[in-house]
Amino acid sequence: MDISTFLSKSDENYKMHSEIPDLLKDGPCCLGIDEAGRGPVLGPMVYSACFCPISKKQDLADMGCDDSKVLTEEKREELFNTLHEASSIFIGWMTNILSPNYISNSMLSRTKYNLNSLSHDTAIDLIRSTIKLGVDVKEVFIDTVGPPETYQAKLKKLFPDINICVEKKADAKYPVVSAASICAKVCRDRVIKEWVFFENNEMDRNYGSGYPSDPTTKSWLRKNVDPVFGFPNFVRFSWSTASKILEDEALSVHWPDDDESEGDTSSNTPAITSFFATGAGDKRHRFFVENNLYTVETI
Repeated sequence: MDISTFLSKSDENYKMHSEIPDLLKDGPCCLGIDEAGRGPVLGPMVYSACFCPISKKQDLADMGCDDSKVLTEEKREELFNTLHEASSIFIGWMTNILSPNYISNSMLSRTKYNLNSLSHDTAIDLIRSTIKLGVDVKEVFIDTVGPPETYQAKLKKLFPDINICVEKKADAKYPVVSAASICAKVCRDRVIKEWVFFENNEMDRNYGSGYPSDPTTKSWLRKNVDPVFGFPNFVRFSWSTASKILEDEALSVHWPDDDESEGDTSSNTPAITSFFATGAGDKRHRFFVENNLYTVETI
């Protein structure tokens, strides 16, 4: 699983897949879908699909696949390596890494697009993308997001020729969903460990679990918010935990149509231009470097 392309441009989503053995194209296959990282305020959400011939379901179960949340990190890595090795024989997988930036921008867009809708659309794309690769998908098993009956009916309408099963805790019931769960969790864990902070490559990595309720995570967020540019791309800035810190710690933004008199200088908020100048030895923000912006000294 090569995540280097995503890490080099982590503000964009990245989809990848294993080899697709001929066996997956020559007979009916089952496909399972699960995600990792839905709740954290840090890092991407990763959706994965795993697929194998229906005739090989028991072989997948015999590998020991289980819900990734009940497995140790070492066991997940071991099982993923087994799955990956089998991808040249009878198993395939596909993973879509949804960047924190994409998640937040989607949730804050003018048209309502919540996390459930985003999750549904990502799962639908994984099914379509797998079919485009030539895999003969006849059964789909998904760990539900929202009411399972509504989600299943939505998928049946889109894929009338496929048997669809949407259930709660599907990752603990169906080995093909467990395998997808393992792929998603292993991918997210690797991304979190290897994340490249382009804003500051010496940034503190003691950010705890990444969940909003974690005091270590909250402390890290407060220490790493820029007053002008906000958080690094690692943060889902649409999460209420992050947005509250932005309100408390960052500069407020005044748009041209704000109801303020032009000559009002009573605000204690520093002018944004005061942050453009750099002293000797100061490191310029990534935004200015990438856009070739410099302080104007003479006109």
